[in-house]
Amino acid sequence: MARVAVIGAGISGLGTALMLGRRGHAVTVFEQDAREAGEDLHRDFFHWGRPRVPQAVQPHSFLAPVRTVLRDEAPDVHADLLARGAREYHDFDWFGEHPPHRAGDEDLVTLRTRRIVLEAALTAAVRREPTVEVRRGVRVRGLLVGPGRPVRVTGVRTGTETQRADLVVDAAGRRSPVPGWLAEAGCRPPVVDSHRAGIAYLCRWYRLRPDGPRDPGRVKPGSSSPFALAGVFPSDNDTVAVNLVLSTADPTRAALTDPAVFEAAARRFPATAAWLDLDPEPQSPVLAMAGLDNRWTSLADGDGPVVTGLVNAGDSLVHTNPTLGHGVALGLRAAQHLATHADAIAADPAGYHAWTARALRPWFDAQVTADRANERRLTENPPPPDHRAAALAACAFDDPVVMRARAQVRHLLLTPDAAYGTDEIDRHLATWLAAHPDFTPHHDGPTRPQWATLLPA
Repeated sequence: MARVAVIGAGISGLGTALMLGRRGHAVTVFEQDAREAGEDLHRDFFHWGRPRVPQAVQPHSFLAPVRTVLRDEAPDVHADLLARGAREYHDFDWFGEHPPHRAGDEDLVTLRTRRIVLEAALTAAVRREPTVEVRRGVRVRGLLVGPGRPVRVTGVRTGTETQRADLVVDAAGRRSPVPGWLAEAGCRPPVVDSHRAGIAYLCRWYRLRPDGPRDPGRVKPGSSSPFALAGVFPSDNDTVAVNLVLSTADPTRAALTDPAVFEAAARRFPATAAWLDLDPEPQSPVLAMAGLDNRWTSLADGDGPVVTGLVNAGDSLVHTNPTLGHGVALGLRAAQHLATHADAIAADPAGYHAWTARALRPWFDAQVTADRANERRLTENPPPPDHRAAALAACAFDDPVVMRARAQVRHLLLTPDAAYGTDEIDRHLATWLAAHPDFTPHHDGPTRPQWATLLPA
């Protein structure tokens, strides 16, 4: 069994530690923030300043791999999530009655909850695990390295103390200092593929009133205009997030941080207006997040691993702009693979790097492609609309067969080509188009002149 040091106690760090510990490995987690997610979810979510984790207060919908990994590896965490108020939503719930079952349909489930609920459930489980020690308020300041080429990491340094390890896992997030430490140790540089996402997020949290309705009925989760996207994230314990997405270059972005302007704008999109019409109670100011990139950091190049005894996971490995909600799903998949193959990875990480390139990299590339398309369309210089893609998107909400394909893509189970490129999908789409001969891609949100009327003079 391996001695493992994990840098960072975010979701990926805690998940990795828990799965390793339950396989008998001795794990020490180092987290520079002394605070942890506890029992008061409202306090922790709204009043815990976390500048290094801006996504912590943004809305989340955890995709199927999150639920699948937890049910396989930590069913107690999954049960705890539900007990703390998380809700499960199957993509077929849109239709009220599910279609005849096919293999794999059982996995098309989103966990609707705030990030803090998953953090609290993982924290509680790790605290119960005798093979895992979490050292909070302790910052890793460097690596212990041995001789050889490539350099072998043998542990971590925290000030004057050291911790020896057979394997170090960098789960320190998108601002991880580990690449800099590797350079100091004389390693070849990691291979970094980075793409700026020129997209800004603004969200506001609400709580449904105890004596009011629970949902607005059959309303699509998102709406769009030529220059903005709007969406709703129903969450745990009657909380709901309303979200607007614009280009970082949009001159009206700053005005939307005013709650009155934000809400007026959100009411111009059908998806968000329907939830605001329930008169939920505001729970937060408008929370903004921008300056994001999609970044892949591989600790292997054409000559093989640049270092041994150390691998990266979570946002340290693959950081994606949260439009498609990939982050936690990819992080827990990497954690599961690490825990399953820890001894082999400690001896030689080449197999881990090959697996990440095969299993995770395609979803990073898909995010980059989607963000480039969104940035072009949000700056009002969009390419001509893809008629088939737009028709598929609309058809999915009428046809369960197409909804299944949409869900398989959304939940990282199939690529778009594999899910949509079948004769069955072609037949169902042709039938739908025959029933909608006047279909043309369109936006259901405001025009730019209508948008301008919402802004202060």
